[in-house]
Amino acid sequence: MLTVDDVQVSYGGAVQALRGVSIEVPDGAVVAVLGSNGAGKTTLLRAISGTLRRQHGRIDAGRVRLDDRDIGGADPAAIVRLGVVHVPEGRRIFGRLTVDENLRAGGLGNKNRAAKAAARERVHDLFPVLEERRTQRGALLSGGEQQMLAIGRALMAAPKVLLLDEPSLGLAPKVIGQIGEVITEINRQGTSVLLIEQNATMALQVADRAYVLDVGKVSLDGEAAALARTDEVRHLYLGGASGAAADPAGRHAAGSGRPEERDGAPAARPRRTLSRWAG
Repeated sequence: MLTVDDVQVSYGGAVQALRGVSIEVPDGAVVAVLGSNGAGKTTLLRAISGTLRRQHGRIDAGRVRLDDRDIGGADPAAIVRLGVVHVPEGRRIFGRLTVDENLRAGGLGNKNRAAKAAARERVHDLFPVLEERRTQRGALLSGGEQQMLAIGRALMAAPKVLLLDEPSLGLAPKVIGQIGEVITEINRQGTSVLLIEQNATMALQVADRAYVLDVGKVSLDGEAAALARTDEVRHLYLGGASGAAADPAGRHAAGSGRPEERDGAPAARPRRTLSRWAG
């Protein structure tokens, strides 16, 4: 389990970005964090992945733990080796490198050849176009393909927890739907996901649990389907939608809460056939 416990974060010792934020990402779950621009969503991921210091930020109070290990303020590379991998907003691929070289960069910390081969096979199964275009430079890919590459590069490190920051940003509606399919499949394969999104419809569709950040504080949290039915979330993030949007994709029956659980773990989800992403 990934746990953020009463964390406070500031930038430059002056601007307070997180004010006592607490969230949990259980093993095998998808957890979404919603919020407007400036709410602190990206800062939350930076606090978890250890990249705050590169933005002149710091954790002033609270703890970030992976299982029982405190990772708050640890070196980003060490956090990756522990199994927490961050896909930043805006994709941030290496545009001058080929697709294959980008994937190799993602697996640099993995010294096990068999594990690397398995990770690459997983990425190619999820995104066949990356295998087809393995010699093409990243900068020449479409926006959707670059997002595939950014996620695939992260999966090369075989993460236990995948941190996704706005994966739908700037992409067409059709591609956004495919992103949801990919997140569901990655999770079905055993990787927990912490998803930061402004596209609340997609985020609540794939998540088990969700949190709403407002000016650096958690203002709402609960089961994703239950939050989607609240007036506040519907009006602020779902455009006042009701019906199907209030219970995204019918994932949870009304009033049923989480899917049925066995032995304390989330019930297995049906495998979804992934369509090829459009550009």
